[in-house]
Amino acid sequence: MRNEKTNPELKPFVKWAGGKGKLVKDIESILLSAKEKPFKKYAEPMVGGGALFFDILSKYHFEQFYISDINPELINAYTAIKEAAEPLIARLEEMQAAFLPLDGSGRKQYFYQIRDRFNATVLSQETSVEKAACFIFLNKTCFNGLYRVNRKGLFNVPMGDYKNPAICDAENLRNIHSALQNVTIVCGDYTMAKAFIDSRTFVYFDPPYRPLSETSAFTSYTSDAFDDGQQIRLAQFIDEINATGAKIVLSNSDPKNVNPDDNFFDDLYKDYTIHRISAMRSINSAASKRGKIYELLIHN
Repeated sequence: MRNEKTNPELKPFVKWAGGKGKLVKDIESILLSAKEKPFKKYAEPMVGGGALFFDILSKYHFEQFYISDINPELINAYTAIKEAAEPLIARLEEMQAAFLPLDGSGRKQYFYQIRDRFNATVLSQETSVEKAACFIFLNKTCFNGLYRVNRKGLFNVPMGDYKNPAICDAENLRNIHSALQNVTIVCGDYTMAKAFIDSRTFVYFDPPYRPLSETSAFTSYTSDAFDDGQQIRLAQFIDEINATGAKIVLSNSDPKNVNPDDNFFDDLYKDYTIHRISAMRSINSAASKRGKIYELLIHN
């Protein structure tokens, strides 16, 4: 790894619940502190919206990159940008030109037409530029940029209320297209990254956060929940790749925000270094009860 700017500044092409933009500097400080072992490879096996990945891709040169996610629609979008950026941009510009001039009722009708089109591609398991364009359009125009599916795996978020959503950022998409040419993109479980990871790899895991309360339990990025059993399975996998000598960083919620006696992660990662990082997030819908909370950064 060389600490140098290798690409234009890259931004995530979708909004994504739980994005790690605010933790980027903390995670990169861990990367830069490991000077005794120059890394050749970067892996992010639960990439999501890719806030850290795109920052790393903009600033640092690795010989190989690997990203994966279990969400097939998200990975289809990454793949479309890598392999067919210009047709994707053309379709998004067409959608933007059709959507923005409409009044409220017209926008609503158009939004639900695109949502139905997208869900039809999900049912057919289609992999295509059209599917990626629908995915990005919905992300930019739906309520809070959420990605939520029902038990059938169909996207069910309603339209948001944005005056002028940036549906197509052509410059950013072209920059991402160029940068992704040296990136292996995989749709599947994070354990598939094991074949890529070795002692010269920097690995970042960003799982769905353990909910701090029942009402904050949003883990439906796919139709499968990420419960405590899944958190334990992830920790076991991290133990496996720790044995390779890779540098591993994991982020998660801090249960002690709501229960000082909850040692779930302290026990699970007792053999690792655990940092509690102050985060500007809320764990209560009432403004009077909001305040700083802590997130965990765990590393070997």
